[in-house]
Amino acid sequence: MIEQADYIVVGAGSAGCVLANRLTASGRHSVLLLEAGPPDRDPWIHIPIGYAKLFKKPRINWLYETEPEPELNNRRIFQPRGKTLGGTSSINGLVYMRGQREDYDHWRQLGNTGWGFGDVLPYFKRAEDQQHGESEFHGAGGPIRVSDPTEPHELCEAFIAAAGQVGIPRNADFNGATQEGAGYFQTTSRGRRRWSTAVGYLRPARKRSNLKIVTEALAARVLFEGGAAVGVEYVRGGERHTACARSEVILSGGTFNSPQLLQLSGVGPADLLRAHGIPVVADLAGVGEDLQDHFQVRALYRCTKPITVNDQYNSLIGKLGIGLRYILQGKGPMTLAAGYGAAFFRSDPRHATPDIQVHLILFSADRPGEGLHPWPGFTASICQLRPESRGWIRIKSPDPAAAAAIQPRYLSTESDRRAIVQGFKRLRQIMQAPAMLPLIAAETAPGPAVASDDEVLDYARAAGLTIFHPTSTCRMGQDRRAVVDARLRVRGIGRLRVVDGSVMPTVVSGNTNAPIIMIGEKAADMILEDAR
Repeated sequence: MIEQADYIVVGAGSAGCVLANRLTASGRHSVLLLEAGPPDRDPWIHIPIGYAKLFKKPRINWLYETEPEPELNNRRIFQPRGKTLGGTSSINGLVYMRGQREDYDHWRQLGNTGWGFGDVLPYFKRAEDQQHGESEFHGAGGPIRVSDPTEPHELCEAFIAAAGQVGIPRNADFNGATQEGAGYFQTTSRGRRRWSTAVGYLRPARKRSNLKIVTEALAARVLFEGGAAVGVEYVRGGERHTACARSEVILSGGTFNSPQLLQLSGVGPADLLRAHGIPVVADLAGVGEDLQDHFQVRALYRCTKPITVNDQYNSLIGKLGIGLRYILQGKGPMTLAAGYGAAFFRSDPRHATPDIQVHLILFSADRPGEGLHPWPGFTASICQLRPESRGWIRIKSPDPAAAAAIQPRYLSTESDRRAIVQGFKRLRQIMQAPAMLPLIAAETAPGPAVASDDEVLDYARAAGLTIFHPTSTCRMGQDRRAVVDARLRVRGIGRLRVVDGSVMPTVVSGNTNAPIIMIGEKAADMILEDAR
């Protein structure tokens, strides 16, 4: 039996769930939503701290890794991505961050009409149910709940004060008039619960008869007739199925999976496709190119007081207390986002806006997702917000179940290397300020032996990781390497769009989940406009 719908959306992630809701809301259009992973029934998905349990869980995480990275001592860098309803919004660190006004104005200046900050702000507001209510920059009553941390913390307060002592002012709203400063992250949660796009957008839409959701359905290829997309072939339960789209096929698989599916379908660099025996439908050299990501370097600290998550988690009584606080009060470590405190600053005073982000995390481990240290510990990481390094995604096989090659090429430009070194030195200035020093017994990594610029860069090469914000592999633009136009239509192909983080012309200056939700909201309006 061949399924049919007006729209086929491939991928039920941060953007795909938005599309499924908005495109079916009027009742005039039907949507088939295909998701390669299972339903979002794992209880850890819905508990804020659950990302720590889901970081390496293969059933709901793609568990990708890069090819050996030349500038990182040929290390392979772990790349988790969500594989369940809600996608990465179901397993991420919950930070709600839009980036800077200038990011979107730059998109518009690159020729992407309709993507300036004034154009996208209404979509950010429409998506948001802001704890503080509606304002110039925020919305209330939207599908995604956005909240302050459940309580302040001594470490965060000291960090914010220390930042002020080195010239970084306190900022109560990184998504308001300005991003620069230090403060607390807001999160996509409310009390005891994570608010993924599956919860915020898909759950209210599930009862609609014009929406069909098929999980554990791996898209194998887009089907074409006469230069236009007409459907999708997918694999479920070991069998191949065909679904036909009366209006459009929309890829929302994310920065890694959308370009992979295009390449598997014959849309991409012709030489790459022919090398794998795939007939060329459209020779688009930019498919899978221009990969951008935020590179992270962490500093680990031993705390002088037993006030970190390590202290509570490493004892039976502490664990019981964590559980009771969560159940009875909706507070405590089980409500933590991956970043609690934050700072945005400039690695070079000549920069117009901040280019470095700090995540202050109330626990410490040798590597993300591993066991916590047995002592009071916390983490502070920096990431460079506007990298110049560019990488790629390329299929290694015509098998849709085989992961593509991922090569971000971290630190491949001198400006990126300089920003990381200067950003890390600035982080240390904060940590050595009077407000912070009483809480630091020692910097355990990299430690005082790493002092010079060259030593800091060597440490970054040996220990740096992604902070999980890949974008731009199906980039929007007007140049010859752009994959989609400003309405997110694949160039040279009819009835085919890409709607996810892969369309960003440049990565935003901050965490990417909120911007991807915005992209889904704006794309839904454009799709419905074009359907009239």
